[in-house]
Amino acid sequence: MTARWEELAEGVVRRRLPGWDETVGAVCGPDGVLVIDTGATLRCGAEIRQQLRALFGLPVRWVALTHPHFDHVLGTAAFAGVEVYGAVGTARLLPALADTLRADAVQHGVSPTEAATAADVLVAPHHEVSGELTLSLGGDRRVMLANVGPGHTGHDLAVLVPGSPEIVFCGDLVEESGEPQAGRDAHPAAWPAALDRLLALGGDSARYVPGHGAVVDATFVHTQRAALAHRFGTPP
Repeated sequence: MTARWEELAEGVVRRRLPGWDETVGAVCGPDGVLVIDTGATLRCGAEIRQQLRALFGLPVRWVALTHPHFDHVLGTAAFAGVEVYGAVGTARLLPALADTLRADAVQHGVSPTEAATAADVLVAPHHEVSGELTLSLGGDRRVMLANVGPGHTGHDLAVLVPGSPEIVFCGDLVEESGEPQAGRDAHPAAWPAALDRLLALGGDSARYVPGHGAVVDATFVHTQRAALAHRFGTPP
């Protein structure tokens, strides 16, 4: 285990990337590795792919994108040949967002050249998830991809890794290192209900991995849900 990767369970790791503190996760199975989000540049995506190959000795074969924001999707083309999953609607949305994602990346400090290169080869999901989908990583290793949004965006995907405890990769539906960000594509009125679905998915004993920040427990998610309901004036 390298210092950059935090082990959450056997074969389950995550890394907090420098710059925007976004989380990249990975789950290893007998047939290969699933990556959850890919960072903000092709250089970052390539580094992640190389590190995980060194860590697990197996290739990355799948990518799950938790939501269509630049710091979570622009590294995907560095994972050539993998199967990419996203919430239903993302496959058509991402190509249309290429210019917006490039501009957002530059606004947040990515070099114009790196942002343009990543946007030019932006990868849309090959598989879209409506409801829940179980993905086999070989042997007994399975993960569940769940379309739990809308909330932070209109296309929020969570990843549940069964175990004891269960691990839930939340994307930016949950943030620990700062207040949850509600941009122009957020659905504020629906966000608390998305967190209800997230909590139902993982349960009270799960470990919840936010899109930004430290791993949290269900109590934290319940508290953030209440704060969002108050912030946006939705029912408790």
